[in-house]
Amino acid sequence: MGYQTIRILLSATLVMVVSATWAQEVKEEEKTNQLTVDVNLMSRGETREGGFPVTTEEKVEDHSAFISNRARLLVGYESNNLAVKVTAQHSGVWGAEGGGKFNVYEAWAHLKANNGLFARVGRQELVYDDERILGNNDWAMAALYHDALKVGYENHGHKLHAVVAYNQNSKNVNGGTFYQNGSQIYKTMQTVWYHYDVPKLPLSASLLFMNIGMQSGTEEEYATNFQQLIGGYVNYKPGNLTLEAAYYHQMGKASLDYTTTGTLPINAWMAAGKASYQFNKQLTAYAGYDYLSGDKEFVVPKQGTIGLTKHSKMSAFTTTFGSTHKFYGAMDFFYVSAYFGTFSPGLQNIFGGATYKPVKGLSLDASYHYLATSTALNELSKTLGHEIELRASYQLMKDARISLGFSYMKGTDTMEELKRSSENKKLQWGWLMLNVSPRVFYSKW
Repeated sequence: MGYQTIRILLSATLVMVVSATWAQEVKEEEKTNQLTVDVNLMSRGETREGGFPVTTEEKVEDHSAFISNRARLLVGYESNNLAVKVTAQHSGVWGAEGGGKFNVYEAWAHLKANNGLFARVGRQELVYDDERILGNNDWAMAALYHDALKVGYENHGHKLHAVVAYNQNSKNVNGGTFYQNGSQIYKTMQTVWYHYDVPKLPLSASLLFMNIGMQSGTEEEYATNFQQLIGGYVNYKPGNLTLEAAYYHQMGKASLDYTTTGTLPINAWMAAGKASYQFNKQLTAYAGYDYLSGDKEFVVPKQGTIGLTKHSKMSAFTTTFGSTHKFYGAMDFFYVSAYFGTFSPGLQNIFGGATYKPVKGLSLDASYHYLATSTALNELSKTLGHEIELRASYQLMKDARISLGFSYMKGTDTMEELKRSSENKKLQWGWLMLNVSPRVFYSKW
């Protein structure tokens, strides 16, 4: 067999291989239906001491240890212009009476057009920007979801979403439209979010507007009080530097007590800024500042309810439906657990830290937080304490990650008085978590 013959045979073979590959790609493109089944199992053991209010006159040991668990089964279907997802979820604490909570976490249908228009209806997550105002709060085992209709447009760097929700306890006509103690704290919600990615610049910006209707009173006499939030988020990434900034303002009316129809006007705001710099693939440093406004004339008596004084308005910013565990200190003393009374003196959070990835799959993080109230207190310093946080995470295998953390806060007299616990000057919290998320089935036809 001559050289020329070999060349012809090799060329013919190459043509056949390319043709077969192209035919396979065309065949794959024709497969427009896709079905996936995923499983998520998350178990976390925690131990903590201090930081939560003692509401009885008797001394109670402010220490606990527990193991919480979450199991999810996620089923998704997708075709050219339709996507459907259903997620069943069970969450609870090991050994708790009742065996935890079983619910449907997601159940939505997503319809989209070729011009960028879409609509999603059903139970869904609302995750926007850095999740400060709207997030899934995935650290909490139950997490956050909304029963809502979302319509929007996404194309050419523009994203515009409009979300509406209307909640009711039952479809029965008896009981009218009174809503309380349901899966959400609000009766109605309307949200508009606009996001723009600037062409040829590492810059993006978002605007957010929310109108939330909260009901208070009883079935016989109730009122719907509307509060609004407006603000924005900016992200700029020139090279290895990342700059983030956010500002939000709250207004409208809030109920004094969910059992009555009395209200106060709201005038609250928050601002945040963060800078991160990636020195190399292994090391990133960051620092930032959060300010959340608080109620003035915040009274801290030796006995009785904290904050029980006459106010003409509410000035404390509320974090709405955000992933609060990502901000304001991982020990969650301020916006997951409330103070002992009704009002809040706000919060200042000055933080800095670094993330180090020495080997593939391993991430180490250390940070410091200075925490203080934003408004002055009677005869007390604004300083709440100094918190040190250590975290580590390792990818055991493709679908399994283990992580652990430890936080220590040196509290002050202010922290002790606000939380009404004599153990709030030595606050400790540690946790160990395993997160397993395999895809157990995939089919395309």
